Amino acid sequence: MSNIKPRGRPDFILLILTILLVGFGLIMVFSASSTLAVYKHQEAMFYIYRQGLFAAIGLFLMLFLMGIPFIRWKKIAPILLLFTLILLILVLIIGTSVNGAKRWIVLGSFNLQPSEWAKLSLILYLAALISNKGERIRDFKKGLLPILVVAGIVILLVMLQPDFGTMSLICIITLSCMIVGGANLRHILLLGLGALPFLTFMAISKSYRIQRLTSFLNPLADPSNTGYQVLQSFMALGHGGLTGTGLGGSVQKLQYLPVAHTDFIFAIIGEEFGFTGSSLFIVLFFWLLSRGFLIALKSKDLFGLIAGMGIVIMIFTQFALNAGAVVGILPVTGVPLPFISYGGSALLTNMAAVGLLLSISRQNNRLLAEQQL
Repeated sequence: MSNIKPRGRPDFILLILTILLVGFGLIMVFSASSTLAVYKHQEAMFYIYRQGLFAAIGLFLMLFLMGIPFIRWKKIAPILLLFTLILLILVLIIGTSVNGAKRWIVLGSFNLQPSEWAKLSLILYLAALISNKGERIRDFKKGLLPILVVAGIVILLVMLQPDFGTMSLICIITLSCMIVGGANLRHILLLGLGALPFLTFMAISKSYRIQRLTSFLNPLADPSNTGYQVLQSFMALGHGGLTGTGLGGSVQKLQYLPVAHTDFIFAIIGEEFGFTGSSLFIVLFFWLLSRGFLIALKSKDLFGLIAGMGIVIMIFTQFALNAGAVVGILPVTGVPLPFISYGGSALLTNMAAVGLLLSISRQNNRLLAEQQL
């Protein structure tokens, strides 16, 4: 019996929750985008067909990654990051420019957004790098400096697109991985204080970012321009009330609320399902996050712990930035709602991230089963 290698079981609750959220996302994308799709493409199913294709690919990718022993990613992580850096450079050269930002590489009728994959590949690389350093992580020169150089290159390439929301998210991910990895908290505090002037400069260096900040502080100051999107979001949430207008009953999606199927899809959830339905959605989402958090904590190696926590923090921060902007407690950053918003690159990245969490859970359960033999 001692020679038997038990096969670890994945966290089926996390798997089911992910499928439920993605399925709900498909329903909401269709509800929020059908009118726009008829107007722009003369086909009500235009966006849902594309999102459904990415959801199917994402499901396959999630299950595929779930089956790969997680520890193998420790050796693959540098290759993944190098490939991501190449894509981030390519998007600056051959990328499609939309509203002054080069964030997408056109592949036929689909767009690839490298900055989405950059978040996940950086998490894996930082987890591998930090876990290899061990106690040296507490030394600034030998521990933190190499991490900051690598993360700084990724941040610079994303900043050049420019993509302030993703850049901020990558900063949060980097700091979180260093903290989980055991870095000196004094170093982290000094880094945070040192980064404040840079982030402040980035926030006010472009006129549209200043407009976002001013509209966040007082959307009524310019209700027909900079404050329009947020005010329309408030109207959607207010119209939903306690129980909502019912699926498909949103008025704001009739081209009153811009990007209703992407950045502001949470407002449509609030309008159609009300405070009650939105609360249930949030509970479901945080249930998923709690499963991921427990999987990371149960990891027997530092690589799995850092990578798992990095993924959970990535998904949570995206949710917080998106929902916070919709309800008016945070500025609009353009970060999509995980598993829900329309967008193939974001959906594939988040489903791949869950696949990695499921792989960690299998590794945890396999080690537990071996101990019990």
